[in-house]
Amino acid sequence: MSKNSDNLTEPNSLQPQYVGIVARFASPGDLLTAARQIAAAGYRYWDCHTPFPIHGLDRAMKIRPTILPWLVAGAGATGALGALVLQWWANGVAYPLIISGKPFFSLPANVPIIFELTVLFAALTAFLGAILLNGLPRLLYPASTAASFARVTTDAFLVSIEAKDPQFHPERTAEWLRNLGAESVELCPAPEGDDAIPAVIKRGLLVLAVLALLPPLFIALARQHTAETPQEKPRIHIIKDMDFQPKYQTQAVSSLFADRRAMRPRVPGTVPFDPHWQPPPDGFLTGKVGNEYLTEFPIPVNEDVMRRGRERYDIYCATCHGWTGEAGQYDGMTSRRARARGEATWVPPASLTGQAVREQPVGKIFETITQGVVREGLYSMPPYAVQIPPEDRWAIVLYVRALQRARAPYPEDFQDSAPSAGTATASAAPVNEGHIKGNLAGDMRH
Repeated sequence: MSKNSDNLTEPNSLQPQYVGIVARFASPGDLLTAARQIAAAGYRYWDCHTPFPIHGLDRAMKIRPTILPWLVAGAGATGALGALVLQWWANGVAYPLIISGKPFFSLPANVPIIFELTVLFAALTAFLGAILLNGLPRLLYPASTAASFARVTTDAFLVSIEAKDPQFHPERTAEWLRNLGAESVELCPAPEGDDAIPAVIKRGLLVLAVLALLPPLFIALARQHTAETPQEKPRIHIIKDMDFQPKYQTQAVSSLFADRRAMRPRVPGTVPFDPHWQPPPDGFLTGKVGNEYLTEFPIPVNEDVMRRGRERYDIYCATCHGWTGEAGQYDGMTSRRARARGEATWVPPASLTGQAVREQPVGKIFETITQGVVREGLYSMPPYAVQIPPEDRWAIVLYVRALQRARAPYPEDFQDSAPSAGTATASAAPVNEGHIKGNLAGDMRH
């Protein structure tokens, strides 16, 4: 660079009437040459504008690689670590809830949240970082006030230098750019008007700031209630969901109908019913008739009911009592896991083939399945009335009787012929419509 050009680029005072200068070059090659000399001269606030990318322009301008990738990587790692620590603290420290014997903290279960926060933090950092590192938003770009800047997206190759650069001087910088081969040089005048924010905007921002404080104040006021001074009004629901619906309450008044009743009577012939419906036998729903337990089944006893009972037993009962009902060393997976974990409140399941249960009437076993077993105020066996309908509960009782018979058969079970009805009635474990042989349970199991 010549000595004269060095004199042209000496620091000078800023000229307030201009916000920058724009120089137009004839070709991409001329722009590259000028960019190298401008960078070598030490200008700090300048840029190149072209209608298409020019290979090597960023190196000519000595643009350093952006730190945005490192910021995004750091934000992603922060999100991943934060999600991991948050879930560990919430599940393993603050709220250690026992759910099906699962561990309080397990890394695979936390991977989705870790992934989501990693992407969230990285995406927000990339978006906001790109805006801030590029100095955006800018209400005024100095080069945009030049007339030649309108052709930057078509055929113009421009260089702009801002007036805030320490080496900017309107006359000398313009002359120096012409010496670099610029076809034309145009000073960018400062826009007319006051730079100060109008008073109306200041007042409007102040009003908005005060209004923004009102919602948290109302929320704090609404939360000022105790057990002695309870809240009298319902909470404010911004999102209604289905908490508040336009509906009539029971026995409400409605002006839609002539009788002003919101509750309408049934229309004749519209309620479906089974014309062949019969009330269930006595004790079918409770296992009792009065205070006496049923000793015989209130349903037909056959092999289909037995198979249904085995199916339901395997689903609901075998997990604790085991496949054979003997419990103990033959109990199910739930009982074995409870013993392995050393659960203090776990009560070992009873043996369904033991003498205590064998001597119970069928109605008592049905009641146990229905209502569960309570010991010291806690359910050692939960009730299954909700999960299992009455028909299936009786089928399970039938299958339990078969397991008991297989474990402790009668002498006549080894005979070829079925026992007579009289023998069945006198037996210790009565089953109506003929005894189910012990080997039937074995045939179904195997």
